[in-house]
Amino acid sequence: MQTKNRWLIALSAVGIHLSIGSVYAWSVFTKPLQQQMGWGLKEISFTFSLAILFLGLSAAFLGHFVEKFGPRAAGTLSALFFGTGVAGAGVAIQMESLLLLYVFYGMIAGIGLGVGYITPVSTLVKWFPDRRGLATGLAIMGFGFASMIASPIMNYLIETYGISSTFYILGASYFVIIFCSAQYLAPPKEGWVPKGMLEAGKTTNKRKLKEDLRQLTANEAVRTRQFWALWVMLFINITCGIAILAVASPMAQELVGMSAAGAATMVGIMGLFNGGGRIAWATISDYIGRPNVYTLFFIFQVVAFFFLPNLTVGLLFSVTVYLIMTCYGGGFSSIPAYIGDLFGTKQLGAIHGYILTAWAAAGLAGPIFVSWVRETTGSYQGTLVIFSGIFIIALAVSLLIRLDIKRLREDNSKKLIQNAG
Repeated sequence: MQTKNRWLIALSAVGIHLSIGSVYAWSVFTKPLQQQMGWGLKEISFTFSLAILFLGLSAAFLGHFVEKFGPRAAGTLSALFFGTGVAGAGVAIQMESLLLLYVFYGMIAGIGLGVGYITPVSTLVKWFPDRRGLATGLAIMGFGFASMIASPIMNYLIETYGISSTFYILGASYFVIIFCSAQYLAPPKEGWVPKGMLEAGKTTNKRKLKEDLRQLTANEAVRTRQFWALWVMLFINITCGIAILAVASPMAQELVGMSAAGAATMVGIMGLFNGGGRIAWATISDYIGRPNVYTLFFIFQVVAFFFLPNLTVGLLFSVTVYLIMTCYGGGFSSIPAYIGDLFGTKQLGAIHGYILTAWAAAGLAGPIFVSWVRETTGSYQGTLVIFSGIFIIALAVSLLIRLDIKRLREDNSKKLIQNAG
């Protein structure tokens, strides 16, 4: 008898993602660390880049762990690594060791980030076959919104207790939240479907539930061109999105003459659209399909990045950037459901982990690329036009993968007819 409530599973997933998503609030520590430790901006920022790198690497290597031992064990592992890594950062500060900070926060917490990111997502896809986009969007929205919740808390703790004590408090708190959330996570029983779908003959909300195209293992999936199409689309979407995040303030000041305070406000609001886009686009994908959503992402961003350098009104510039941020966040939240549609749920966690290496690569490439193009072209205008061209490549890939999907569906239909005959 099924005893788990799938909405509580979703709530547990949000708890994990709200905790690990606090990594996006790392910049809160920048000035306090500069003042107390005397470290440079590049050295401190590298801690964040290292954490994102290890997120992608651990997601790839530990995806099979999630599938083999289940979400509860994987979530507990995330709690151990992330809690230890964050608390260990406090030890690094007390010992005044930048290297230890890299080891604890960048590497150990980064491993907790990766396994914690994929664990609830792969479980949710199995619990919500009727609302894959909504379910994964909810969890990944938590990751996007986490910095808005964590930033003021971190700031208060630093001012009240100091940097090292803040890391100790956060490490212990995150361990408890992730550990407790993980204990409720479990995959549904084989063949389980939601009650409403069962009663309606596998239809829900007047929509026919589409069968997954295939049920592949992770090692089988990576040998398909559809996997690499998804990887390229995600890589381009994240690279350009991170690049915008990295230079949004100086770009707004240079291109439209926005004040420093106005640019800072714009950056803060970008976080809202980043988080909101995750739930909005993922939910929309349940209705219009993942291929359509990704094609829309790229059509809009080809146009947006091309016209952005020519916008002279601050409000119009800001709104365009906000919409770009919804596509950035939506790319993260729609990809797990897309993976399920194409490769099934047999080893979705492992496949998702492999796909997230695109995030690790983009996290390193994005800021470096935008800085290089800015220095080469002499302005952000040239940078944005180049990004527009890169999105044309992503758009082409999103259209080509549609041909593969159509062919696979036709093959599946032929097999059904042959089996029936």
